[in-house]
Amino acid sequence: MVFSSVLFLFRFLPIFLICYFMVPQRMKNVILFLGSLVFYAWGEPVYVFLMLFSTVLDYSLGRLIDINRKNGSAKVFLGMSILVNVMILGFFKYADFLLQTVNGVFGTQIPLLGLPLPIGISFYTFQTMSYTIDVYRGEAKVQKNLLDFGVFVTMFPQLIAGPIVKYRQVQNDLHRRSVDVCRISEGAKRFVAGLAKKVLIANNMGELWKLVSGMESQSMSMLTAWMGILSFAFQIYFDFSGYSDMAIGLGTMFGFTFPENFNYPYISASVTEFWRRWHITLGSWFREYVYIPLGGNRKGLGRQILNILIVWMLTGIWHGAGFHFLFWGLWFALFLILEKLFFGRVLDALPKFMGRCYTWLVVLFGWVFFALETPGAIRGYLRAMFGMSGASLMDQQGLFLGREYLVLFLVAAIASTPLIKGLIQKLGSAGTGYSIALYRLGEKVIPPVLLLLSVAYVVDASYNPFLYFRF
Repeated sequence: MVFSSVLFLFRFLPIFLICYFMVPQRMKNVILFLGSLVFYAWGEPVYVFLMLFSTVLDYSLGRLIDINRKNGSAKVFLGMSILVNVMILGFFKYADFLLQTVNGVFGTQIPLLGLPLPIGISFYTFQTMSYTIDVYRGEAKVQKNLLDFGVFVTMFPQLIAGPIVKYRQVQNDLHRRSVDVCRISEGAKRFVAGLAKKVLIANNMGELWKLVSGMESQSMSMLTAWMGILSFAFQIYFDFSGYSDMAIGLGTMFGFTFPENFNYPYISASVTEFWRRWHITLGSWFREYVYIPLGGNRKGLGRQILNILIVWMLTGIWHGAGFHFLFWGLWFALFLILEKLFFGRVLDALPKFMGRCYTWLVVLFGWVFFALETPGAIRGYLRAMFGMSGASLMDQQGLFLGREYLVLFLVAAIASTPLIKGLIQKLGSAGTGYSIALYRLGEKVIPPVLLLLSVAYVVDASYNPFLYFRF
């Protein structure tokens, strides 16, 4: 079940909201837990038991860590939590890839397992691991109520594709949270904004990328290749940030405060800044639970570079089982290391515009590695981007697609900057009656219009899942 579907918008969500707001406070966690299980089981009826196993496992190990803190056994139970979670994630996500690699290298005929990837396993596994680690460190209180812990793990707004929520960020909300009309209104507006990002921008950009990526690279003009990868860049941003907006909005409606996951990454003037703004909760997770424990930048430059390489290898393969994901991670590690060594100082001395152009180029080439799976496809697409495919630099097809998608590209470019947000804040804080009136009119008119347009697209369109569901 996806947020941008008729089933969710007109059946599941209304029924859930009625049940959630009708019951007394002490029953809200029960409704949220049961509703989340129904939400997940709708698409993954078997793997809901795997998620429940992870929930019970880390709840139990968290209790054991807390009980045995003084006698030194806590580290053993922490190790069990990390080991079992990593084994589960590795088995379902990488077993077939490893078998396929072995068959390719050694010429063996080991049959593949053919197991489908449980939806959201990368996200909820990281959440449960962060809980036991934080309990061991004393940074989070142990949860003694299994139902409340189950709500933390299975909560459907952020279950499938994040943001990755650490237990300590919501531990107070699990016990004491208040919901009023203002929070419901705020959450609903955030949800609608995310829905509009997904169905009005991301899906339409996805159609262009689907068309371009399906072409033979030998016949692809340079203009078409650049428009294609630009469309993918906007698709993945508005798809993933749209989901995060919907998740945060739903959490706000239910009384939770989830961390932000995106902060206009495409305005970044360096790759380092880009990764402070893109998928913030994943970067925070790796920094807190991998990079800093490895020594961070405290053990010399050589160790810091090694730590960056390790983190970005893991970041790459976290996104999927494929060498192209590994290369994508190492691609960004290269530029992050260069910026640490000397290039960061060069960028600081240059005009922001030049830094943004450099970052855009690095990111766009990175998306080629991310989106295309085989070395041949990646190499062919890069040749087309550099005008080396044998086709013309500009052709009638490229010009036609440019005219057709020009308005959408302009909308996406503006929406990926804080211009609109800044204008709204300026109108809201202005002292003149005209500005306040315009702000209040927009506040009342724009969300319903976006919702109406989004619903029209949802009803008309076919099933279109979020890109990050497969990670």
